[in-house]
Amino acid sequence: MKAVLARAFAPPEQLSLEEVPERHPAPGEVVIAVKACGVNFLDGLIVQGKYQLKPPLPFSPGAEVAGIVTARGEGVTSVAEGERVLASIGYGGYAEQASVEATRVIPLPPAMDFVTGAAFPITYATSHHALQDRAHLRPGETLMVLGAAGGVGLTAVELGKIMGARVIACASSEEKLALCRRYGADALINYKSSDLRERVRELTDGRGVDVVYDPVGGAYAEPAVRSLAFNGRYLVIGFASGEIPKIALNLLLLKVASLIGVFWGAFAKAQPQKNAENFAELLGWYAEGRLKPHVSATFPLSAYREALDAVMGRRVQGKVVLVME
Repeated sequence: MKAVLARAFAPPEQLSLEEVPERHPAPGEVVIAVKACGVNFLDGLIVQGKYQLKPPLPFSPGAEVAGIVTARGEGVTSVAEGERVLASIGYGGYAEQASVEATRVIPLPPAMDFVTGAAFPITYATSHHALQDRAHLRPGETLMVLGAAGGVGLTAVELGKIMGARVIACASSEEKLALCRRYGADALINYKSSDLRERVRELTDGRGVDVVYDPVGGAYAEPAVRSLAFNGRYLVIGFASGEIPKIALNLLLLKVASLIGVFWGAFAKAQPQKNAENFAELLGWYAEGRLKPHVSATFPLSAYREALDAVMGRRVQGKVVLVME
């Protein structure tokens, strides 16, 4: 079978598409014939050794897949061979087959295709956990989303609206902001052409926002912290800008605000039952038509470089997905 391999922690340009042996499940695992794999910013970090998780070499990037179970290891009874599934696997998805612990596998809803399934797990689960479990977002509060047209950002806009918040979407172009408007954003800020803090003042009558959702980091972090309302919560999701900001802690003291780290992968491992409940709620909302995953582009596995480069360069809206056929 074909798989994209990282043979050293190095820039993504050093990845290679190779023929590798077929997967066989260990006890407690299943093998999935991968039909589609989500492309995420973390894929570019993990192959460079810049992510929290450092897999043993060689390995394939790709943290979320959708496909068909083709083999079950000893002791697996929760899924059947031939079943359509999605899974968050950490790494291993840029391949025609992936082996994964059966506990990470979720049946694919009948109305969900493989591309949508591969675009679903990480972004929605991260935003759901961030807004519900970490920020405790309440109806009527104001949520500001940075990088709002990106993979996780757009799901935060959607989920913020479902949870009853007023959502201010922030992005770097009018095209991206138009997508955020279609996904329910109440107000828009182009932080390339306007002053972020001043626009928040205008949009909130000087009060500020209750929750900031920040997957970007970099230069917009401090003005976003300064834009928090009294008792505001700042969610640290990631650093797509490539810069980890340094925040003066006195800003949090003066606003009686909270700086909150969000690492969905660690949460899912530590609290699998709560994570399963969150997923059930998300899939229920999808079945009701309240969630509409936005896949802006699909690429064949052979075009993995182009797909990953587009994501790392922040040139995409919503998700990018690799397809195996």
